[in-house]
Amino acid sequence: MNPIDFFVETLRTYPPVAVFLALGIGFLIGPIKIAGFNLGNVTATLLAGVVIGQLGIQVSGDLKSTLFLIFLFAVGYGVGPQFVRGLSTDGPKQILFALSVLVLCLIVPYLCALVAGLPLGYGAGMYAGSQTISAAIGVASDQINAMGMTPEQAKTYTDQIPIAYAVTYIWGTIGSAIILAQLGPRLLGIDLPAACREYEAKLGGGTVSTEPGITRAYHDFGLRAYRIDEASGLTGTPVRNLLPGIRVFVERLRRGTQIIEADGNTVLQPGDIVAFSGRRALLVEHLDSKLVEVEDKELLNAEAEILDVYVTNKALAGRTLADVSNEDWARGVYARKIVRSLVEIPVLPGTTVERGDIVTIGGAKRHVEAAIKALGFADRPVETTDIAFLGWGLFAGAMVGALTLTIGGIPIGLSTSGGALLAGLVLGWLRSTYPAFGTIPAPALWLMNTLGLNIFIAVVGIGAGPGFVAGLQEVGISLLIWGIVATSVPMIASVLIGHYVFRFHPAILFGACAGVRTTTAALGMIQEAAKSKVPALGYGMPYAIGNTLLTIFGLVIVIMLAPSGGP
Repeated sequence: MNPIDFFVETLRTYPPVAVFLALGIGFLIGPIKIAGFNLGNVTATLLAGVVIGQLGIQVSGDLKSTLFLIFLFAVGYGVGPQFVRGLSTDGPKQILFALSVLVLCLIVPYLCALVAGLPLGYGAGMYAGSQTISAAIGVASDQINAMGMTPEQAKTYTDQIPIAYAVTYIWGTIGSAIILAQLGPRLLGIDLPAACREYEAKLGGGTVSTEPGITRAYHDFGLRAYRIDEASGLTGTPVRNLLPGIRVFVERLRRGTQIIEADGNTVLQPGDIVAFSGRRALLVEHLDSKLVEVEDKELLNAEAEILDVYVTNKALAGRTLADVSNEDWARGVYARKIVRSLVEIPVLPGTTVERGDIVTIGGAKRHVEAAIKALGFADRPVETTDIAFLGWGLFAGAMVGALTLTIGGIPIGLSTSGGALLAGLVLGWLRSTYPAFGTIPAPALWLMNTLGLNIFIAVVGIGAGPGFVAGLQEVGISLLIWGIVATSVPMIASVLIGHYVFRFHPAILFGACAGVRTTTAALGMIQEAAKSKVPALGYGMPYAIGNTLLTIFGLVIVIMLAPSGGP
């Protein structure tokens, strides 16, 4: 047997090997940028699967369904706290804005499909691709399979979905980024970097880094030792009153041969050697001119701790960091990073804290431990996932999703995939409220998200491969044009609605628009154009609502486009 025959026969005999090949190719070429854009891992994996599928490989649908359920549960678990908060009384403007745009994200692709005369599968695929919601592929496929069609007809429609998705997804991603980062500010006559600088100043901050995850040096915190003398003006009064309004703290001091752990009531004496903590810039500005810095390794060798904390305290929701920092338990504790709905937001005095946020705090261990009790629950590094929680959650969600109601001859229900998403939302929210159970470490959640979705996508591509080229020839150019319309109209409308109707500040407007469409790629380009991370402040709640409803709309679009009179 020659090498090519061996290769083909191996893939046909062992289909999982073909799936891993698609993953390897997809994740290899997906990140490659051309003119600043890339296919992304999902689209690249789909196309790799389509190419491999030309070999006539049959992959079990059970593998696809199982991984997709895990993916949807992980999505719900990750955004659950923000989604539930979005349904409450918090942020009504962002909720109404998100719902207004999401209606357009459903109606515009539906009308495009009707005008273009697209069959059900192509219409559903165009919706998923133009709105860049990969999860809708699985939800739409499940609904088609539940509608009582003949197996041949159902397969025809489900095979059409990835074709339309692949054709429309690229502009869905690139077009959304261009509209929000480039066209939108020009359309409204907005200088986006200036607007972000203004908003940062309003929140009490300086310039925020242009690169997500990168922090300027003045954000660094330090512990430095100084000798106290009579002329310093820092003796004879409790240390909490030494530098009012400045977050510089006395951590511990050496008095003679004794090292003393300080609190707010400690009074300094001449001759004390004192360890001060705070931002390096503040230490330099307020202490270097008054005191002599000394080297005292034993004094400075205090136990420190940096860890993530899950915010669950209702009393903190909606309060700014500046306000929270005045609490007694916040003494000597510094916020280094805040992640909301899987996206890092800037740490500024005016940034609000919300339940479900993951805040990275640092400081002396005794201060950090006190802050944990006030904030919520320490998300300490762990290696194990609560599999019982995951298994029972998926089982319960799938059982609820399997319930159907027949209306007009069309079975309507969440489907097992919708049930898995719902279970993830509910349990993710419960985890943020009662975090003693249901542990899923961040790396495990990332793996569930990434591997679950992309194995599903690889299987879809391999299954659709044989008919992909013919389908693309049948509707390619028309589908591409209508996909551009389906992407662009809701995005342009979102900018206008957010600015003129809901009157969002320009600094967060475009982040909110990206959040509704769950397009992180567009958020990155917006931040680059804005030279600031501030747009991420508008991303969280719209993202949580959009990620959920856009997925469910994959079911709705199938019902709307179903042939009249039922299957």
